[in-house]
Amino acid sequence: MIASIIALACGGIEALVRQAVNERTDLSPRITRVPFRIVLASILGLWLCYFLLITLRGSVVDLPMQGELVWRRALVCLAGAAITLLLWLVIRLVEAKPLGVKIAVAVIAALPAALAIAQLNRVLFDPVQDQVAKKIGDDQGVSIYRDDAGNLLVDVPAVPPMALEPGTSRAGSVAPPRTLVLAPAPTGMDRWQQLTDIALGRYFLLLAWAALYLALLAGAQAQAAQRREERFRTAAKAAELRSLRYQVNPHFLFNALNSLSALVMTGRADRAEEMIQTLSAFYRHSLADDPTADLPLADEFDLQRHYLEIETTRFPDRLRARFELPAELSGYRVPGMILQPLVENSVKYGVSASRRPVTITISAREEYGRLVLTVTDDGPGKAGASGGFGIGLANVRDRLLARFGEQASIASGATLDGYETQLRLPLVTHG
Repeated sequence: MIASIIALACGGIEALVRQAVNERTDLSPRITRVPFRIVLASILGLWLCYFLLITLRGSVVDLPMQGELVWRRALVCLAGAAITLLLWLVIRLVEAKPLGVKIAVAVIAALPAALAIAQLNRVLFDPVQDQVAKKIGDDQGVSIYRDDAGNLLVDVPAVPPMALEPGTSRAGSVAPPRTLVLAPAPTGMDRWQQLTDIALGRYFLLLAWAALYLALLAGAQAQAAQRREERFRTAAKAAELRSLRYQVNPHFLFNALNSLSALVMTGRADRAEEMIQTLSAFYRHSLADDPTADLPLADEFDLQRHYLEIETTRFPDRLRARFELPAELSGYRVPGMILQPLVENSVKYGVSASRRPVTITISAREEYGRLVLTVTDDGPGKAGASGGFGIGLANVRDRLLARFGEQASIASGATLDGYETQLRLPLVTHG
């Protein structure tokens, strides 16, 4: 019996190893499972706890022959762990099914498993029961044994005369020794009743483990669903950021090509060549980066410096640029080209709409644990009053919302000497 259980357990473990190898090479979608090490730890923990509790109970009630009982109990627990592992293999076959199916399979499969453990328990402990009874009899000064028919007997010795009650006659009053039947030989029904009694206790133990395993499985599936949802959310956010970033590039390219066309038509070939070189450097810098990734603030300032150099070709006498970036802030990261629509608006509504020189200032500072980016110009400032910014501010607002949620904000409006847009972002050092 024991050899059969061990062979079944070894076969189950071998099947697990083969399946693990297949899972490593199979690229098809897999259902969520509880890791084998957790399953094994739960099974061993259950039976170890059972072993310790039963052993402690035996010590409390002072059962005799503890040494003989302990190793047999340990063997039953090891076999129980192996049978529980086989029960897990059965439940594992229906892990992708609804919860009701998994519960039904656990309830049904635990029945033969409990009977197998109970049968093993009886095979191991039946021989020692007679030894325990004999030991108890020796301690009490009587002989307890089992006859050939299987009856459990006790020999009661003769009562000595001194033990008789006062006033009774001593002559012929000595009680002869007697043999009493403590327990008749068990019948087939008695054996089944005993087996059922033991099996019910083990059945409850297996159902408790099955409930624990199904709870672990539900937790693992919930975590996997949460991870999938997070991946989908991240992918959706990346797609949104990529789309918003790509809105910026055509708008900028349209303006740059218009400027280049104007230079060619007016015969300023040298300025046109210079603008092409600057435009090439700008796009080499901007397109080399992941559109969803953050850039160091110093790189973002360099991008805007390239852009304003290009626009200076269009407005050589009217465009002035100033950059204010403290060295300690240059390493913080911001969404790539986040300032581009704001600078374009300053050129369009500030420089282009004015006949005098206009200074565009791009600055950064830290304030109350936030990175504050400001784009200002001292142009007419009428665009802010009328709100005619097209996709510029909306694009920046949407990108900040997609990237930082409520942790970032944008504010813009006319000032006494022009127009200002201010971004407040978290201080990000990686990404």
